[in-house]
Amino acid sequence: MEDRTADLWERAARGDRDTVDELVEQAADRQDVATLRRLAATGSSDAVDVLVELAGERGDVAEMQRLAEAGSADAADVLAEIESDDHVAE
Repeated sequence: MEDRTADLWERAARGDRDTVDELVEQAADRQDVATLRRLAATGSSDAVDVLVELAGERGDVAEMQRLAEAGSADAADVLAEIESDDHVAE
């Protein structure tokens, strides 16, 4: 299994989009935030989307903030919504 994983990462590093998609899918299934962050750092917008989704499900505002600061418009939108909801609740 480790050989297969290493092979996938090697292929992904060479720009194989299908392999990146496979790694994102595997990480999403495991809710592996560290791997999703690694994939997002290499430019995978799908990994960012999954991270936003997971952060939203967990109510992880710090992760959402990190994603927004890294340029995720979706994360910024969620944060704006949370902030708006907080103001309404006050």
